[in-house]
Amino acid sequence: MLERRYRVDSLIARGGMSTVYRGLDTRLDRPVAIKVMDAQYSGDRSFVDRFEREARAAARLHHPDVVAVYDQGVDHRPDGDHVFLVMQLVEGCTLRDLILDRGGRLPLAMALSVMAPVLSALGAAHQAGMVHRDVKPENVLIGRGGSVMVADFGLVRAAAEAGTTSGSIILGTVAYLSPEQVTTGAADARSDVYAAGIVLFEMLTGRPPYVGDTALSVAYRHVNDDVPPPSELVPEIPQAIDDLVFRATRRDPAQRPENAEVFLAELQQVRTDLGIAPVAVPVPASEERTTQMAPAAEDPPTEQIPAVRETPPVGPQRTRAMARPATGDHTQEFSAVAAPATGPQRDRRRGRRTVLVWTVVVLALAALVGGAAFWLGLGSSVQVPRLVGEQEAVAQQALEGAGLTGNVTKTYDNTVAEGVVISSNPNEGSKARSGSTVDLVVSLGEPKVPEIAEGTTLAEAESAIRNVKLQPKHDESADQFHTTVPEGRVISVNPGPGTPLNISAEVTVIVSKGPPPVKVPDVRGMSKDDAFTTLRNSGFDPYEAGRQFDSDIAGDHVISTDPAIGSEIRLVGKPRIGVVLSNAVEVPSLNGVRVDEAKQQVAALGLQLDVQAFFERDGMMILGQLPLPGSKVEPGSTIHVTAF
Repeated sequence: MLERRYRVDSLIARGGMSTVYRGLDTRLDRPVAIKVMDAQYSGDRSFVDRFEREARAAARLHHPDVVAVYDQGVDHRPDGDHVFLVMQLVEGCTLRDLILDRGGRLPLAMALSVMAPVLSALGAAHQAGMVHRDVKPENVLIGRGGSVMVADFGLVRAAAEAGTTSGSIILGTVAYLSPEQVTTGAADARSDVYAAGIVLFEMLTGRPPYVGDTALSVAYRHVNDDVPPPSELVPEIPQAIDDLVFRATRRDPAQRPENAEVFLAELQQVRTDLGIAPVAVPVPASEERTTQMAPAAEDPPTEQIPAVRETPPVGPQRTRAMARPATGDHTQEFSAVAAPATGPQRDRRRGRRTVLVWTVVVLALAALVGGAAFWLGLGSSVQVPRLVGEQEAVAQQALEGAGLTGNVTKTYDNTVAEGVVISSNPNEGSKARSGSTVDLVVSLGEPKVPEIAEGTTLAEAESAIRNVKLQPKHDESADQFHTTVPEGRVISVNPGPGTPLNISAEVTVIVSKGPPPVKVPDVRGMSKDDAFTTLRNSGFDPYEAGRQFDSDIAGDHVISTDPAIGSEIRLVGKPRIGVVLSNAVEVPSLNGVRVDEAKQQVAALGLQLDVQAFFERDGMMILGQLPLPGSKVEPGSTIHVTAF
């Protein structure tokens, strides 16, 4: 348990800076991911202070594509402190898992569908004045249902600006570091844009643009080389995508998009120009498990950094601590690591020429085979009919009539009616080989608020809303008390289920605050049995909390309660209510009673008898008494009587 609230369960991932566990918030009964920082950071006061500030800043980021930060803290123990961060638990995989599952690279439409929410999340951070500093596939999570989320805002900055590293150390993942991070350690929104451009390159080609013998040799390439166009590795990638990657990865920060929002706008424009519709982002079946971002791992000092091999990395890319070169001419700064790469670079150039020759040979053979197939009647082509604006069934019939087949992808659209074709690939009038497939994008119409069952978890409700391209919003001020829905579970949504909305419109999720508070009933003056019954019927667990004297309350009747009568108590479990009873004794009537009988009677009540008589004899009768009959006195009190 951390801070007697967060239960630490199974291990999810481990790295040099932190370890991530699946956990449970026992107060809210909510599954969470718990990132526990390494002991070398927990003992650093400057890191803890910076960590707390960055965690608070990250927690203010409310965006559907950002992994939510719920809490942060320091658990103090005799064996040392545990600095931890509590985050949203994402069920799914990382972008790294998805790339590997797809054979090393993603289709263009899928890569753009992943990059759009990544840039949306970074854009929200940039608007809030935050910089991620460590954008990479391991920090991009793919949730079940196709959600794409970015994790780990601010942690690299917390480590970099604390006393754990010196001014000459760079923290980051070398494959995605921007030139300015390498040369000066400075990072702003354009540094995140550069890293996002590298991630896009890797999704399209299956490898980052730079590899080398050491981490510093890779950093050297970032500073001195322009990122090559992705089409050099995957020729079918359009020129517009090459240009997009080029603009995002310019070595001069001033020539890049100024932030992720601008980069996202450029990406959306390119996608529109190329007619590439959004596609669903799948979770690999083999990776359908609980995950959180693989934690950024700070490697040992520079001289102990493991070699970065020539082959493209296939595992997680780790956050590194690396010596930053002194200021000055970059060629001189990196000359020591540049020289050993000369041989491999010469071999790579020779290899590229060999690949080019064989490519020409293969293309020539393909042309010959294609021509022969055409003359044999296998390459007959047909014209793609008019499809856009038609109902799906009509479009499918038109394709069948032309000897083509349709592959349908459905997506929401604010203006195109449900069931109508939005776009086709190839477009109307294009030539297509007979029997080939035409991709159709069919409208689902405007998104409609989904049906959310009462009692659904907040995470499940938010996922269902995102799945229909709407944006969930949890406003705690709108939460309500509810007698049957447990605290933290969903009561309803606003607008209600079935309401049509524009894409990305907000849907407020109303969450239960648990049962409404109940007032402690007024049981003053009641007998003990009646008071206990009344309290139990109100949902409380009564117990006797002592006795005291009250001249107005009969014995064994209620004087007060703890909490006090009228207090509002939330019925979480069965709250205990202490009941204070009166110990008062009611004075009996002794007039006309023989003295010996009166003594026995008052003794049974815990009282004493004081007899006043002129002539004491056996069989005396009581003629008067004080206190008067019916009075309430404390136990042990004396009753004064006059006898004759």
